[in-house]
Amino acid sequence: MLKRTIKVGHSPDADDIFMYYAIKFGWISSEFVFENYAFDIQKLNEMALKNELDISAISFALYPLIAKEQCLLRTGVSFGEGYGPKLIKKKGTKLKDNFIVALSGAHTTNALIFKTKYKNARIIYKNFLDIESAVLSGEAHAGVLIHESILDFDDSLEVECEIWDIWQDLNKNNLPLPLGGMSIRRSIPLNSAIKCEEALTKAVQIAIDGKKILSKMLLDRNLVRVDDKKLEHYLNLYANNNSITLNNIQLDSINTLFKIGYDFGFYNTPLDVNDCLIPLEYKEFRES
Repeated sequence: MLKRTIKVGHSPDADDIFMYYAIKFGWISSEFVFENYAFDIQKLNEMALKNELDISAISFALYPLIAKEQCLLRTGVSFGEGYGPKLIKKKGTKLKDNFIVALSGAHTTNALIFKTKYKNARIIYKNFLDIESAVLSGEAHAGVLIHESILDFDDSLEVECEIWDIWQDLNKNNLPLPLGGMSIRRSIPLNSAIKCEEALTKAVQIAIDGKKILSKMLLDRNLVRVDDKKLEHYLNLYANNNSITLNNIQLDSINTLFKIGYDFGFYNTPLDVNDCLIPLEYKEFRES
């Protein structure tokens, strides 16, 4: 019997690759064949809007726009806890009210949070790898760095603002910052969707448990853009035990993000994250 192919999208940054590649390397068995596609987060968000992939990494801020077509998965998540994207500029410069800023995508979490504070900024969108150079060249006055870029940028640049600090001003409860999650098409049969989530959860768990081995394999194959020390630091930030499955604090954070987006007019209707997850009680019902 042929296995069903499930198309999975993830970004090329280190935490996504780390959390997915336990599947790619054959460390887990499944009744599905997971076929992976690596794109930058803006491309993944655009593809999710078109419902093009079965499963995809997305920005949490995008999800309310695709809620009718996709469910949120509980695994493969990345949150900032005291850290996150950084708004950078050239050292010694002062940003005007209508400064030009380079962002990594219209529907990213960092874009949503940025827009709540800098309402008059003129936004240009760039691949996240090109944001630093856009600021250095003068194409933009500032830019929001994400992924591994937050660890190491040109000495002529400085941090104007931490997106984390804006988030804290907005949520008031010291909640972690919901950055990246995963979604799955609602058209996939529910029992299959549950099995996909279980397989991906197991992959993240195995990756965390086998961190040293998996990290070495990724480095040896040139699958990540950083060296071993930066990779370890980055994974500690964004691919850790809190990435395996959503906890209650993380769910509160996502709901807070959705409410902020609604209150600021980015979404047309309010949304509760608990209504967006795969209903696991279906499995319990079938097996009872």
